[in-house]
Amino acid sequence: MRNSTKMMILIGLVLVSISLYLFQGLNGSYDYALPRRGIKVLAMALTGVAIAYSTVIFQTITHNRILTPSVMGLDSLYMLIQTVIYFFFGSMSILVINKNFNFAISVIGMIVFALLLYKFLFKAGKRPIYFLLLVGIILGTFMGSITTFLQVLIDPNEFTSLQNKLFASFNNVNGDLVWLALVIITLTVIYGWRSIRELDVLSLGRDNAINLGVDYDKIVKKMLVLSSILIATSTALVGPITFFGLIVANLSYQFFNTFKHSTLIIGASLMSLVALIGGQWIVERIFTFDTTLSVIINFIGGVYFIYLLLKESRTKS
Repeated sequence: MRNSTKMMILIGLVLVSISLYLFQGLNGSYDYALPRRGIKVLAMALTGVAIAYSTVIFQTITHNRILTPSVMGLDSLYMLIQTVIYFFFGSMSILVINKNFNFAISVIGMIVFALLLYKFLFKAGKRPIYFLLLVGIILGTFMGSITTFLQVLIDPNEFTSLQNKLFASFNNVNGDLVWLALVIITLTVIYGWRSIRELDVLSLGRDNAINLGVDYDKIVKKMLVLSSILIATSTALVGPITFFGLIVANLSYQFFNTFKHSTLIIGASLMSLVALIGGQWIVERIFTFDTTLSVIINFIGGVYFIYLLLKESRTKS
């Protein structure tokens, strides 16, 4: 089956998922329910595209298909920021009640953290990318420990409110934040798309890319920054979804079997839309909100991650 045919199948599945989610069970309440569902669909679409795009380019520059941008510690930093806000200011603080302030603090904090990390690690010379990943893992673990310590000390009522921030949820998405995220993600994707051909060359390795005329270090730094912006925006919008990018990126590799990032990224984005919108429809209509989509995704993603590790070990042996 040609990749164009596969792409059309995915587009059809996306349209079916959107139609089911938007129109099933409206019962005539178009003025109230339809706009709310539309905002949630837009939020899921933005989140799916941001995670899929950032994961594919991150795995390309690291040459590893079991790593995701969350390994840099951005998810841990988001949870630390939210925990610090609740611990020191409380759930009735303007930093919590005003979702615009909360969104801005989270996005700016994660992007500044990523920029400082890249600046200091690349400043001393040509650091290998795996050194950057190692530092990110260590910092992520350190921030996770601080988060856990503060959560143990926090007031139980505040912790109950805090938990809503620590899991991805599309049920209470703020419409204003969705439009702001749309602008950020759209501009970032358009800017990054200009280097889509360089990504195809980067997949050949550092030496081959340099021999073919690609400024390897410049493209890697640029893609790391773009990946951080996308993950920071999507995480601040709906919360962390740890393994989601791992699932859709690897499914895209297997489904399309091509080196072209234009196909892989679009395919992974479409799979993200099917998974998020269709999954949210299942959570609301079948499970009747007995569980959350992020819990299902993290469970499936964790199992898939173990499968990829076992598969990788068998291949090397």
